[in-house]
Amino acid sequence: MTTTILNEFQEKAHPRILCLFDVDGTLTPARQDVSPLMLRTLARLRNHCVTGVVGGSDILKIRDQFKTAGQDLVELFDYVFAENGLTAFKLGQPLASQSFIGWLGEERYQKLVKFCLKYISNLDIPVMRGTFIEFRNGMINISPIGRNASIAERNTFEEYDREHQIRAKFVETLRSEFSDYGLTFSIGGQISFDAFPHGWDKTFALRHVVRDGKTEAGSTTAADLGWDEIHFFGDKTYKGGNDHEIFSDVRTVGHTVTSPEDTIRQLAELFGVRAD
Repeated sequence: MTTTILNEFQEKAHPRILCLFDVDGTLTPARQDVSPLMLRTLARLRNHCVTGVVGGSDILKIRDQFKTAGQDLVELFDYVFAENGLTAFKLGQPLASQSFIGWLGEERYQKLVKFCLKYISNLDIPVMRGTFIEFRNGMINISPIGRNASIAERNTFEEYDREHQIRAKFVETLRSEFSDYGLTFSIGGQISFDAFPHGWDKTFALRHVVRDGKTEAGSTTAADLGWDEIHFFGDKTYKGGNDHEIFSDVRTVGHTVTSPEDTIRQLAELFGVRAD
């Protein structure tokens, strides 16, 4: 793995350091476009070390948030991991993908979806819009308010949810009702949470940077994978947040950020990367 890294990333100042980033709340405001300042910062960081993005959304949604860059998303990073790495790219080329529906099966999938829709129909919340369940390649995304909500409605729901714990209570109900499904339920972003097989959280992305592309179990470290360090930056790093597993993984150095601006600040402090 070490030889491969040095061959592929030898033009970088530190080719054995990998920096991975969450998207919403870390590189961009939730479901909004990346800023020019962030793009300049990431471009300079990419000269310093290997970079990658690890998003829970599908590749089209993440691409849309980076459309102002003038380049395709997969050209802006060395690695791109959408849907927690179930859809993956390395140096612009696609890697092997996985299927949630193939793993779970249609009958179980429909039972889960019908339960969620019934639960949502009984909620008493200020606003409901459309697309309450979104099927993705590696997971389903469940939103009590609906993913068609406007930015203003998302912000309002986030505040309401913080007080009333709508998503947290929903997740606890699903964990109890579907305890035999082998699913993880992870809250992320402003308005939704994800459901995916155990182990298909954001640590799934690390499988793509393991020696020879094979998963290693136990106390595997970044050094075992050929890296000196693997850094991960995310805002939902608390237990139950969708960044927690990769943030706390023994193979990564985790960094909690509070906003894209905070990400830029921390990159300047850690690596001396400045774009302003």
